[in-house]
Amino acid sequence: MKKGWESLKMTFAIYSRIPVFQVNWEQADQSYLMCFFPLIGAVIGAATLGAYQLGRYVLHQETGITAYACTVLLVLLPLWITGGIHMDGFMDTLDALGSCRPKEEKLEILKDVHTGAFAVLGCVGYLLLYTGIYSCLTWESVTLVSAGFILSRTLSGLSVVTFPMAREKGMLSSVAEKAKKRVVQRILLTILLILCAGMVWLGKGAGILVILAAGITYWRYYRMCLRQFGGITGDLAGYFLQTCEIVMAGAAVLGSSIF
Repeated sequence: MKKGWESLKMTFAIYSRIPVFQVNWEQADQSYLMCFFPLIGAVIGAATLGAYQLGRYVLHQETGITAYACTVLLVLLPLWITGGIHMDGFMDTLDALGSCRPKEEKLEILKDVHTGAFAVLGCVGYLLLYTGIYSCLTWESVTLVSAGFILSRTLSGLSVVTFPMAREKGMLSSVAEKAKKRVVQRILLTILLILCAGMVWLGKGAGILVILAAGITYWRYYRMCLRQFGGITGDLAGYFLQTCEIVMAGAAVLGSSIF
C-alpha cells in the first residue's frame, strides 16, 4: 500500500505541477506507474469542467470579461497543470519530423535542447486551432473533451507497455522496463473499456466519433513511431497526447453539432 502511494505521488510529480508531498523515490514502485497516469487526466478533466462552468457564470454576470478571455484560459489550463511537459515533446517531435533526416539523426534532434522553427510554428498553430475549437464548446462537448484527457493518457500508457522503445536508455525506457506489462495492460484496457462505454452513454453519436478519432490517432501514432523513429520515446508520447487531445476536441465539437 505504501509503495502504491509513493508511485501515485511519483506519477503526479513527474507528469504534473500539482503539489505533492515529498516523494520517496526509493520506495516508489515503478511497476504500475502507468496505471496512475489516467488520474492526471481526470484532474485536468475536472478542472476543465469547473473552469467552463465558472466562465459561463462570469459571462452571465456582465463583469466585462469576454468569452475570448475565458476560452484562452481554458486552453492554457492543461498546460498549467502539466507544466507543459507534453507540449515540449510535441515541439521536439515537430522539429525532428520537419528535418526529414534519417532515424538516427531524428532521435538526436529529439534530445536537442534548442527549439527550431518547426516547433515554434507548430506550437503557435496548435494553440490557435485549439482556441478556435474551444470557442465552439457547449456543455455536451466539454464533457467529452474532459473525458478525453483520461482517454489520451490511458492510450499513452498502453503505448508505453506495448510499443517497442526507440532507445535503450531514457526515462520512458526505464518506466517500460520496470513495468509489469501484462498487469498494466489489463488494468489500462479495463479503464479504456469503461471509459469508452461512459463516453458513448454521455455523448451518444458524438461520443462514438470522439472514440473513433482517438483510435485513428493512436494507429497513426504507432505507424509514425515505427517508420520515422523505430520505436517510442518520451517526446513522441508527448506528441501523441497533444495531437490526440486536439483531435478529440474537434471531434467532440463536430459530433455535438451533428448528432
